[in-house]
Amino acid sequence: MATAHPYRSAEAATPRPMAMLWLAALLLAAFVLMAVAVAVNPSAPFTQGLDAWWRGIIGQGPDDTLYRGPVAMFFQDLGQIPGAILTIIVIPLVLVLFGRWRSALFFLAALLLCPLVLSQVTKNLVNRPRPAFDEAAGLAGPLFTVDHGSFPSGHAVTAGALAIAVAALIPPAHRALRAVWWVVAVLLVLGMMWQRTLINAHWLSDAFFGIVAGVVGALLMWWAFWPLLRADSGRPVWFLRRAQVEAEPIPTDQPAADGASAAAGTPRRKQ
Repeated sequence: MATAHPYRSAEAATPRPMAMLWLAALLLAAFVLMAVAVAVNPSAPFTQGLDAWWRGIIGQGPDDTLYRGPVAMFFQDLGQIPGAILTIIVIPLVLVLFGRWRSALFFLAALLLCPLVLSQVTKNLVNRPRPAFDEAAGLAGPLFTVDHGSFPSGHAVTAGALAIAVAALIPPAHRALRAVWWVVAVLLVLGMMWQRTLINAHWLSDAFFGIVAGVVGALLMWWAFWPLLRADSGRPVWFLRRAQVEAEPIPTDQPAADGASAAAGTPRRKQ
């Protein structure tokens, strides 16, 4: 007789949280409204005053050294090839090796769809100029090679998606671990906003709404993959489950010839 798998019924049957979907919808609406506002006046949207003020405070020049330090370069690399190797190859492969192929699919969807769709499509539709070199004001332009379009920041989209995607992988029962990750996630997104404006690659609003776009995309993927992620969170790791099954004694109703239990761990039947 087939045995039931309680982790499948208890975890996977948990209904999708509508609050998550509503939050994603509200953030998406805010992102779209900002994108429209920038598209109407790409050179000077309504946030330009704040953006220019922040750039004057934080932006570095070629002779500065902070932007090439280890902290700043960590955020630079996170949105480039090293970060891509980590997020779309290493982490999904580790998840698959641990028998979490559903979680691997979710992670790939969250980290690939968000940057590709919300970042690149919006950049080409909005066409906001990046901060430019201004000798009279003593302001430098981007200190690293950048592509077309400033709104939103692709690096920031990746950081926002990563913050939510990792949280989704942590089982709900591990509250302390998830709380620690939320602290790390806040530092991650703030650090990315700081670094993208430090090197004059983006305006402050580009980085902020890049975070918003990444969070939106990952939340939508979390909601869509909810049953599969819940099933994975309650499923024992395959090699631990196999070891546990192999270690369990095999029960039997037949007494052994010498009167002892027929299997180790099976108590003697009363006559």
